[in-house]
Amino acid sequence: MAKIKVDGTEIEVPDHYTLLQAAEEAGAEIPRFCFHERLSIAGNCRMCLVEVKGGPPKPAASCAMGVRDLRPGPNGEAPEIFTNTPMVKKAREGVMEFLLINHPLDCPICDQGGECDLQDQAMAYGVDSSRYAENKRAVEDKYIGPLVKTIMTRCIHCTRCVRFTTEVAGISELGLVGRGEDAEITTYLEHAMTSELQGNVIDLCPVGALTSRPYAFQARPWELTKTETIDVMDAVGSAIRVDTRGREVMRILPRVNDAVNEEWISDKTRFVWDGLRTQRLDRPYVRRDGRLQPASWAEAFEAIRARLEGVEGSRVGAIAGDLSAVEEMWAMKRLMGALGSTNLDARQDGAKLDPADGRGSYLFNTTIAGIEDADALLIIGANPRFEAPVLNARIRKRWRQGGFAIGMVGENADLRYPVAYLGAGPQTLSDIEGANGGFYEALKRAERPMIIVGQGALTGANGAEVLAAAAALAREVGAVSEGWNGFNVLHTAASRVGALDIGFVPGEGGKTAAEMAGGAVDVLFNLSADEIEIAPGPFVVYLGTHGDRGAHRADVILPGAAYTEKSGTWVNTEGRVQTGARGAFPPGDAREDWAVIRALSAVLGHTLPFDSLVSLRREVHEAIPHLARGGIAPADAGVVTTLADRAGTPSGESFVSALGDFYLTNPIARASKVMAECSRLAKAEHLEAAE
Repeated sequence: MAKIKVDGTEIEVPDHYTLLQAAEEAGAEIPRFCFHERLSIAGNCRMCLVEVKGGPPKPAASCAMGVRDLRPGPNGEAPEIFTNTPMVKKAREGVMEFLLINHPLDCPICDQGGECDLQDQAMAYGVDSSRYAENKRAVEDKYIGPLVKTIMTRCIHCTRCVRFTTEVAGISELGLVGRGEDAEITTYLEHAMTSELQGNVIDLCPVGALTSRPYAFQARPWELTKTETIDVMDAVGSAIRVDTRGREVMRILPRVNDAVNEEWISDKTRFVWDGLRTQRLDRPYVRRDGRLQPASWAEAFEAIRARLEGVEGSRVGAIAGDLSAVEEMWAMKRLMGALGSTNLDARQDGAKLDPADGRGSYLFNTTIAGIEDADALLIIGANPRFEAPVLNARIRKRWRQGGFAIGMVGENADLRYPVAYLGAGPQTLSDIEGANGGFYEALKRAERPMIIVGQGALTGANGAEVLAAAAALAREVGAVSEGWNGFNVLHTAASRVGALDIGFVPGEGGKTAAEMAGGAVDVLFNLSADEIEIAPGPFVVYLGTHGDRGAHRADVILPGAAYTEKSGTWVNTEGRVQTGARGAFPPGDAREDWAVIRALSAVLGHTLPFDSLVSLRREVHEAIPHLARGGIAPADAGVVTTLADRAGTPSGESFVSALGDFYLTNPIARASKVMAECSRLAKAEHLEAAE
């Protein structure tokens, strides 16, 4: 720790702090454009100037000068800096004047207007006139893809975007070329950016040079109602803010949550909002004469009741989809129990995970933030770059700190950091030392080794064997020890951990999702499960939001609410219980899913014992106490040993990623024009690389 005086107030701060951080610790406000807490220091903008007592007779850039660089006073007094002297004020006014020399005066038409750092700081630290009468320079706009719009004349060369793509996203797609007046931020030959995290440069840009292309000219920030909620595009559970105007979602932005997503979100999370508007189911439908025809709620419920008459409970089943909240899955489970059915499953991809093995067998036990404490990593059957882009950025962050060996078994993909490729399939797990002895030794030598098992390794017929083999390897290399559990399962479905927690899996004698979809039941309740093909035969009741695969196969459609239109609980891949809030209302006659199931239960003569979301949650919390506490309930690490004891010699085909197309993984994404364009570009990029 070091002592320092800021504007006469003495404070104690860590000696690795910059002057900017020390000043903010003392309560002083320091303007900045180029400095960002999660990026390297550039010192470009010079807006953060302060006066250093005893230093040179000129202001110093507080972002680039450390506390340890200061000299004490002649008698050993604590070094002193000033943030509001006449020298500092004049310097900041001069910097602002220079920044505005070439900046266009187009605030009324700029999408950044109302939330622009340059506007705010010009008001606070600038002057009301300029001494420059020369013509402003103009810079040609660059095409960098369908997501980020560029108006490069506004650029102030802070290089935040360059540092983000290079350091966090892991690909050098933006750079500064030229010098002086000719300096420009651009991509190589104006090629579209390929990073699945590129949208974050929109938030980083302190001016209107990089803005959201789909959101361009859609709304002003003061028009929007802001709702803090949770993302469900993957199983990370990123903290997001949904901005709505009236009934429509206008944009989705990240919130800061250091334990999960820091302040980044994937492009699918950010830009999927246009899919919430299109191809929506806004009224019930019943199939008559081979065609789905509009119906009232009463007619739809009556059609279901009539079909269920005389059907045994063992011939009724339910499958939950990847976006379902805990509340509707619990309501569906209770309804199935009332009908005498044990045919439940939320694992529509066939993952061999069983809550009977204990929570530790299906959680990301290290936690996402815990990745930064690991010192070696083995990835088995996963591609975290696409399955969990924000989590992958955390792995890259740890790799950049050094001393972090990474090995991979499965598809040899570009993860944006170097890996030791060990093999493609389960046979590699049996002889991992022979596959790459150097990496195996590094894994075994590590104090806190970490293993990530992806859904690509668990969805095959030998998934249970692979899980046990991974657990045995974890035990062998010491990944589970006092205070450290390095055995992790990476999920791709937001609903999966919550479903396993509440036991939404086949009961005694129950059918799996694959068996039910194959025709093992007569009546099948489909709770937004659009990633599974249902064979002809069963009478399908689809409760969902979009006219996707599940709705096309349905005999009765019950319109539900999307994740932005309901209050729901989701449990992320690390077991973190999070509650999402309603930002808008469902369209037309659509209702929240749990309410639809509750109303249907009354028509079927099995009225469920809750009539409000509060009473439903009370019942869930009484049955599953850790869902009431929120946060992460630690899992028993002994589960890994139990799994390891079952290990044999796994065999089977090579692992493949659980995701087909990153941009089109669920009904909302498939309804999005923006995601369709991103998918097209990604495929073209892949073909170009293959050639």
